[in-house]
Amino acid sequence: MFRKLLPALFLFCLLSPLSGAGNALAFKPAVIYDQVGKSDRSFNEAAFRGAERFTGETGVPYREFTPTNESQYDQAVHRFAERGYDMIVVVGFSYASVLEKLAPEFPDVRFVIVDMVVNQPNVQSVVFKEHEGSFLVGMIAAMKSETGKVGFVGGMDIPLIRKFALGYEEGARFVDPDIEVFRNMTGTTPAAWGDPIKAGELARSQFDRGADVVYQAAGSSGLGVLQAAADLGKFSIGTDANQNYLHPGSVLTSMVKRVDLAVFEALLAANDGSWKPGVRVLGLAEGGVGYSLDKYNESLITPAMRERVEAARADIIAGRIKVTDYFDIMDK
Repeated sequence: MFRKLLPALFLFCLLSPLSGAGNALAFKPAVIYDQVGKSDRSFNEAAFRGAERFTGETGVPYREFTPTNESQYDQAVHRFAERGYDMIVVVGFSYASVLEKLAPEFPDVRFVIVDMVVNQPNVQSVVFKEHEGSFLVGMIAAMKSETGKVGFVGGMDIPLIRKFALGYEEGARFVDPDIEVFRNMTGTTPAAWGDPIKAGELARSQFDRGADVVYQAAGSSGLGVLQAAADLGKFSIGTDANQNYLHPGSVLTSMVKRVDLAVFEALLAANDGSWKPGVRVLGLAEGGVGYSLDKYNESLITPAMRERVEAARADIIAGRIKVTDYFDIMDK
């Protein structure tokens, strides 16, 4: 019986209120990751860095928690809310149904969800124009490719990841209308985010078919794609966080999605009283997405490549280039 109670006891202890000086703070924020956790070197880690930046600049501590499975999502949010945490940031679309249920139960708690829209008066929903950033890295892939074949490996097969894929394909074909784009997804369940072995196998199959650049949008599974490219002497493209440093010379660039900025700004606004519910959409114009260029990959992207990508960036922001949002296709 005691062993059966261990998970609940662990969650109870972890979510106990902060002791000492922390209880005296007027603002008590919490961040709850998805089950992959903050060490994914991608989406969750970006949220962690945003929270760390907030604490570093304000001195206000936050509490964090990583569920071991989706059944703990509801319990974790409920525990934080009932224990007086007045801002709760949840990372990932899987929390949408949880907030739909719990936000009305705790009207004085401010919630932030990343990657999904929840229409409640005390919820801020942060979504990104991933298709715009993916368009730019698709251009880079096509300009770098010598075979006229590039690939994409996604995580869970959901509309959000198809949004990455479509933007990437449009960017590649903007450069080369005849380019061949391979596409595979790691799975159809949340386990698809944590399977780097399968993602690596999918990337290898694309390289075997002639691709010389593969873009991954697969959470921690994507690390297998980056490794496969490095092992085979090919190029990969990272996602969410800047992953150029993981395999210098092999990671061509990364489509950065500023989850860190979204979390930091939400916490900062709540702390200073300027936070507002509603939907925030972050694209190229808002600095919410883009591509990474640093010491690890600057030798891989020529000045001519960068000039062409920057021109496209300006045209997208100005509306002269229209990148298709997969969600718009779904609505038709």
